[in-house]
Amino acid sequence: MILAGDIGGTNTRIAFVEEESGRLRLVVEKIYPSREHESLDQIVALFLQEHGVAVKAACFGIAGPVQHGKVAASNLPWIVDAAKLARQIGIKTVWLINDLQAHASGIDDLVSEDFIHLNPIELSDGNAALIAAGTGLGEAGLYWDGVRRHAFPCEGGHCDFAPRDEIEISLLQYLLKKFGRVSYERVISGPGFKNIYDFLRDTGTEDEPNWLKQELGQLADPVPRISAYGLEGKTAICQRVLEIFVGIYGAEAGNLALKLMATGGIFLSGGIAQKILPKLKGPEFLQAFVSKGRLQTVLEAIPVRIIVNDTVGLIGAARYAVNHGD
Repeated sequence: MILAGDIGGTNTRIAFVEEESGRLRLVVEKIYPSREHESLDQIVALFLQEHGVAVKAACFGIAGPVQHGKVAASNLPWIVDAAKLARQIGIKTVWLINDLQAHASGIDDLVSEDFIHLNPIELSDGNAALIAAGTGLGEAGLYWDGVRRHAFPCEGGHCDFAPRDEIEISLLQYLLKKFGRVSYERVISGPGFKNIYDFLRDTGTEDEPNWLKQELGQLADPVPRISAYGLEGKTAICQRVLEIFVGIYGAEAGNLALKLMATGGIFLSGGIAQKILPKLKGPEFLQAFVSKGRLQTVLEAIPVRIIVNDTVGLIGAARYAVNHGD
């Protein structure tokens, strides 16, 4: 049995995965609120205690740069050590990989129903890439070797935010005063929604109705309400937040496609994509994605898909363990 994990800032998914005739099947899965636990080690111990099954391999995808078998989680106060986890589980090796590398590793195990097409371009051979807005902004690549693709991690979400027009330049200037440095993650993420909202409100670019101010002030996390009102068209400020967010998301997806020459496809993962799906299906995302000057025709030929299978990270972590096992 393979022990797989997909660790994010909000939730940690742990599962047993079984390989049958080359296909991977989730046997049992459990979701743990990440911040309610002191460490991944604690969650793994709980899961194994609840489901006593012998483990032959284990792999965990976790947000953050993995180096020498260790990672300081990007959005959690956790230090995860692969060797320590291996001793705890009682197996020779535990693999730690970046969470987006895990998601990318699972793409080829998905079926057509696991994707929503944002354009009608058919998938083809070649490099591909994955981008996911959630608690943060994750990115990963898939290198095509002529036979199959190999997932690899990157930390592109932490690259410098590059504005494209006057409103985004003003957004950058506003965020520079607040943070000192502005990455794409400051804009394209759950916290990014709130940053854009605060910018529009504080600069007077959009008015904040008093009723909305009072309503959001009562919420621990106002982001879901902002995005919902933006989708519903309930207030101009929330609509504008969503428009700016989707445009920058599309632009950075196009940047990633160019950097990796991802002619085999760009895939969107993460919780936000599914929640704002109606807006991603609109014109703003793809217009920003392809608007790359002389290379626009290259972008127009790249298939863009949204992954709607929430277990892709678990499947990918298990696939990595299978491919790298003895």
